[in-house]
Amino acid sequence: MLKSFSLEGKTAIVTGAGKGIGEAIARAVAEAGANVMLVARTEEDLKHVKETIGNDRTEYVMADITDRSQIQAAVEKTMERFGSIDILVNNAGMNIRSKLLEATDEEWHKIMDTNAHSVFMFSQEAAKRMQNGGSIVNISSVGGERALKTGVVYAASKAAIIQMTRVMAMEWGEKNIRVNAIGPWYFRTPLTEKLLSDQDYLDSILAVTPMKRVGDLPEVATPVVFLASDASSYITGQTLFVDGGMSIHGFS
Repeated sequence: MLKSFSLEGKTAIVTGAGKGIGEAIARAVAEAGANVMLVARTEEDLKHVKETIGNDRTEYVMADITDRSQIQAAVEKTMERFGSIDILVNNAGMNIRSKLLEATDEEWHKIMDTNAHSVFMFSQEAAKRMQNGGSIVNISSVGGERALKTGVVYAASKAAIIQMTRVMAMEWGEKNIRVNAIGPWYFRTPLTEKLLSDQDYLDSILAVTPMKRVGDLPEVATPVVFLASDASSYITGQTLFVDGGMSIHGFS
């Protein structure tokens, strides 16, 4: 039974793989045995992650995931290098924490393009290559399900990911392409370091988190490995909240 958790012989693309949650996911997927194509904008970050993983089954490609032509190029490079695409992890994302009346149209388009439109485009392009089925894992957020102090545009983009996950799962189920999502709460990453250093803010997070702590990166990466593997072969269209129980409460 434990063999079903292995990703040996499979090829995964991980977007936003240069740091933080994306790096942790890439490392976990590689450790589970998969070939991995790292995707991000910054070559220095990608080189670092590839060197950290330290095997000959890991490559990288620089790409702007808001540009379909660059997504297509990343998919083609993956096919040329590994011959197949079995797993796609749509992790790349961003946030601008503007209050509702201060949020601009430019912020709306930038966040929606990066967080939601990229999932739509990358999933389309990867699914075309999943001839024998596959698994797509979309990284959403508890903010897609609960009201948070992270901004209306971010929340809308993450809610869109959850609903896209359901519809993709419905449409592609007969092709044996499973589509699921992960909804993280706070994890310690370079992007959250400043926020979590504010003790008052940290206390407000812990107050609505039953486990009374923020997450460690392996705790969000290993559920992705599960959803990518055959161990979850009858699971599709679901969002797994990896949040220490926070989604029981909400956060305002």
